[in-house]
Amino acid sequence: MNKVLNITLVVLASIFLLGVSAQSLYVEEEQAHLQDLDLPARVVDEQDSFAEKETLAEINDLPLKDNPDIYLSDDPDSIVTMYLTIREGNASDNTDHTWQEVNRESKSIFDPDLLGDIAKAEAILQVGDENGPIPGELGYGEIVPNATVQIRGSTTSRMPQKSYKIELRDRAGEWRGQTTIALNKHIFEPTRVRNKLCYDLIKQIPNMVSLRTQFVHLYVKDETSDPPAETFVDYGLFTQIEQPNRRFLRNHLLDMDAQFYKANFFEFFRYPEKIRLADDPLYDEAAFSTVLEIKGNRDHSKLIQMLEDVNNLLIPIEQTFEKYFDADNYFTWMAFNLLVGNIDTQSQNFYLYSPQNSHKWYFFPWDYDGALMRLELEIVEGIPYEFWERGIGNYWGVVLHRRVLQVEEYRQMLNVRIDELMNFLTPDRIGSMLESYRAVTEEYVLRMPDFIYLHATPTQYDQIFTVIPSEVQTNYQIYLDSLELPMPFYLGTPKLVGDELQFNWEESYDFDAQDITYRFMVSRDWDFQEIIVDATTTNITLSTIDVLEPGVYFWRVIATNQDGKVQYPFDYYMDAEGYQHSGMKILYITEDGRVLEE
Repeated sequence: MNKVLNITLVVLASIFLLGVSAQSLYVEEEQAHLQDLDLPARVVDEQDSFAEKETLAEINDLPLKDNPDIYLSDDPDSIVTMYLTIREGNASDNTDHTWQEVNRESKSIFDPDLLGDIAKAEAILQVGDENGPIPGELGYGEIVPNATVQIRGSTTSRMPQKSYKIELRDRAGEWRGQTTIALNKHIFEPTRVRNKLCYDLIKQIPNMVSLRTQFVHLYVKDETSDPPAETFVDYGLFTQIEQPNRRFLRNHLLDMDAQFYKANFFEFFRYPEKIRLADDPLYDEAAFSTVLEIKGNRDHSKLIQMLEDVNNLLIPIEQTFEKYFDADNYFTWMAFNLLVGNIDTQSQNFYLYSPQNSHKWYFFPWDYDGALMRLELEIVEGIPYEFWERGIGNYWGVVLHRRVLQVEEYRQMLNVRIDELMNFLTPDRIGSMLESYRAVTEEYVLRMPDFIYLHATPTQYDQIFTVIPSEVQTNYQIYLDSLELPMPFYLGTPKLVGDELQFNWEESYDFDAQDITYRFMVSRDWDFQEIIVDATTTNITLSTIDVLEPGVYFWRVIATNQDGKVQYPFDYYMDAEGYQHSGMKILYITEDGRVLEE
C-alpha cells in the first residue's frame, strides 16, 4: 500500500514540475514575442493582469465640452425652404388668433400694451424646396395643424418684419432633434449672416457650446384672412437657430436637470426682491424672469449662494471665482465677445448653465446679429459706439466682471485667451466663410420682401462685406487701448445740503493706479455750449455748488488719468427725438426748490 502511494506521489510531483516548466517556457516565449513586436517595455509575468485606467475628474473640475457629432450633418452654405399654413385654433391653447393678430403683438419692454400671454395661431409646418414640401421631410402630406406659431424677439417684435417661434406638437415629432423652431429675421443687420457666422466659429472653439443654425426661406399661407388665402406668400430669408432648452442640453450631451438661465437684465447683483427660492411666500416668477428667465431646474438655492458670495466684498474674488466659475470657459466667452465686438452682452444675451450636482457656472453664448458691426455703423449711420462700450469698459458695470478684471492674474488669463483666438479669427477665415454665405443668401436679401427693409444701400451692402473680416483686428486694438483708460462709472443723485447743491459720482478705476482728475460741469444744454459750472478735482468724487435757479440743467463728469486718457460715465440722456447723449444726466430745479432727476 505504501509502495503504491509513493509511486502516486512521484507521478503527481512530476506532472507538477512539468507544468511549471511548461508555464515558464510559455512566459519566456511570450516575452520574446513582445520584444520582436518592439512594443513599449513592460514586465510580463503570470500574475500581471493590471489595466491602466484614467483618473476620473471631480464634477467641479470638469471642463465644458460640446458634442461635436451634433454638427456633422451641418451644411452652412445651404438654404432650407419651409411652408407655414396658418389656421385659427382654440381659446384653451391661446391659439384662437388670426395671423394679423399674431403679428400685431409686441414683446418689447417699452410697449405699454405688452400682454402677458403672446397671441398664437395654429399652423401646419412643412419642409421642402422651392417646388413645395418634399416626401420624407417634416409635415409632408399634413392637412391638420402640427404646430403653433407666435412672434419672438423684444425690440424687433415692433418692426415691420417679424421673427417667429414655431413649436411642434408631440405627434409631429422633431426636426433635426428640435421641437422649437426659432426663425430670426435680423432686420437691423443688412448682411443677415452675422449670427450664423459667429455660431459656426464658436463650434470650432474649445470651452464653448455653440448652437446649430440654418438659413431658411419661409413661405406663409394665411387661411385666417378674409377671404382665406389660397397661395403661399414669400416672407424672405430667416436664420433658424437652435433654442437653448432641456432638449438642447440633451442633444449637446449636457445635464438636462441643470440650473439653466437666460439673462434678461442681469449684472450679477443679488436682486433680493426678485431672486428668491421657489418656495418663498414672496416668490414671483414674473419678477424673477425680468432678471433671469428660468430654462432648467427650479431650485435656485445654488444661484442665490453664488450671487451672495460674488457680492460679498469680504470674500476675496479669487476664492469666489475659483469656486463658482470655470476660467477656461469664462475667459474664452469674454475674449470672443471682445474680439467680435458683441457689446450687448453685459447684462443680457448669454445663458448661465450649472450641472445639477455641481456648483460651477458656465457661460453660453446667445444672439450675435450685433457682432462685427462697429465699422458698419460708421459706414451706414456715421455714428460711433458709446464711449464706454469699448474693450474692458463695456463690462465694468457688471459686479462679477469688475471684481475679476481688477485682478492682474485674471487679466493675463484673458490676454492669453485673446491671443489664442486672434490666431483663429483671421481675416482669411472670416472672409472665406462670409463669401460662402453670401453666395446663397444675396439673392434673397437683395430682392423683395427683404430688400425694402435692408437698412443699407446695395453699395453699402458691398462695403459691409468688405470691412467685416478686418474688424477683429480693430476690436483687438480697442481692447488693448481700453487697458490704458480709466474705467467708466455712474453719476450719483444730486441733493440739497443746506443752501448748497451737492453732486457725487462713483470712483473711476485705473489699472495702473494713476491719479484721476474729474472735470465736473453743469450746462443749460446737452451739448454743453452754455456751461455755468466748470470745476476739477483729483481723486475726489464730490463737488458742491450754490443752489441753482429753477430750470432744466445737464451735468456730467469726465475722468482723465495722468497719461491723459479720458473716460465718460455710463449715464446718458435720451432727447425728445430718441437720440442718446452719452456721459450725462438731466436735472430739474423746481420753483419750490426741489431737485428732481428724470
